Amino acid sequence: MGFFSNILEKLGMSSAAAAPVITPPAVPGAAAAPAPAPVAAPAAAPAVASITMVDVMALMEKKAAANPQKLNWKTSIVDLLKLLDLDSSLAARKELAKELYCPDELMGDSAKMNMWLHKNVLAHIAANGGNVPKELFD
Repeated sequence: MGFFSNILEKLGMSSAAAAPVITPPAVPGAAAAPAPAPVAAPAAAPAVASITMVDVMALMEKKAAANPQKLNWKTSIVDLLKLLDLDSSLAARKELAKELYCPDELMGDSAKMNMWLHKNVLAHIAANGGNVPKELFD
């Protein structure tokens, strides 16, 4: 995932970004040869389950305390990106929003897009092994 994988990498979760591999389903009517491929795919599942949790709260609070700017990453996608030393420009946020499938009706209103983006980025971080309190992305 381009931009989002950069976020995971900055959080020390780069292995989480690489772990979820989706294999296409076997072609119906194929001979016995495709059968071993689906058997091998579940073997990758334990690797996903073995992802260690990253304490995103502690990491981000530490970064915020060390930053000379007063950044509120818990409510602002711009501040979250700044703390991770990533591009927080509108163009970068739009790229990230498209990558995470932001609804088209929100893309024209940067405030609505930013609110949607912040919640979804945190939810995606949690889904990839980040310890993020649910109230931050509900």
